[in-house]
Amino acid sequence: MSGKLKTAILGATGYSGLELTRILLRHPHLEKPVFLQRSDSGAATNLADIFPSLSGKCGYPLQALSWPELKRQGVQLLFLATPHEASRALVPAAVAEGLRVIDLSGAWRLKDEQHNDVYGFHDEDSAQAAALTKLAVYGLPELNGISVANASLVANPGCYATSVILALAPLLKEGLVDRQRGIISDSKSGVSGAGKEPNSRTHFVSVADNLSAYSVFGHRHVGEIVEQLQLRSDEIIFTPHLLPIPRGILSTIYVHLNRTMLASDIDACLRRFYSNKPWVRIFPSPQLPQIQFSVHTNYCDLGFCLADDGRRMVMVSCIDNLMKGAAGQAVQNMNLMFGWSEQEGLQ
Repeated sequence: MSGKLKTAILGATGYSGLELTRILLRHPHLEKPVFLQRSDSGAATNLADIFPSLSGKCGYPLQALSWPELKRQGVQLLFLATPHEASRALVPAAVAEGLRVIDLSGAWRLKDEQHNDVYGFHDEDSAQAAALTKLAVYGLPELNGISVANASLVANPGCYATSVILALAPLLKEGLVDRQRGIISDSKSGVSGAGKEPNSRTHFVSVADNLSAYSVFGHRHVGEIVEQLQLRSDEIIFTPHLLPIPRGILSTIYVHLNRTMLASDIDACLRRFYSNKPWVRIFPSPQLPQIQFSVHTNYCDLGFCLADDGRRMVMVSCIDNLMKGAAGQAVQNMNLMFGWSEQEGLQ
């Protein structure tokens, strides 16, 4: 026995799964992961056949999902980079088998039934699903790190939600936002955020030299934002847009403050909240983050500008949707679950 942790990944064939694979392969506390596929996933037998950029003499064989086989191989942690419906169906058995699970889908992020309806799940055992919903920890380490450390089921947050929640949480905690005047988040993402399966909206001719809004008043991540920030749905307007770039998210967030403040007050608020949080960087006002600064990293970059009246403020939050918005954050959660530094394997 190597003394290292044995993990498995189901869904490594997608963009987030590939990013997760790359991180886990270089993580100092891990054995080589077990790469899983569902029986309906196609004829590929090796991950390198799908992603030739992967290299290695032993290859990356894909094996069929089998709970007894995972137990025999000593797997302790299962990453699910699968569609929402697949994760919803698989997690009950995984937890029953004693595996700890980090799910990158939206299957277990939401507590409120009304918010969860957006996914249209039809659970075979509603009582079991309710119990797992209660068990699941929303895996945003900067807010829920202690709970993540002890979790058996971590629901990795959505990419847009991560960018918005991390920007607003410090201000809302200190009661600085005039919630009655509403919050607006104008968020833009690269095309990889839409997943690997192409559709008419993500084809090159639709994306190139273009910028488009979508899912207005209906995006799945709104439920996460309002639940984690304890907002009412009518207190925030969230509009996502598709950028003609591969990866990265920039959220521009407009808020009214409930009292006159100085830029130094806002800066101090953010730095207090994220003291000892290694994956959030605060930019001194009026300097603002850009996608190019955080892409290919696990950082969430935050900046702001305050109007001359000291009451109107614009925040900018940037992340890489495949890193802090998916795979990187999943590894950050794993590090907490097994007592390692949050930065392990991510630098």
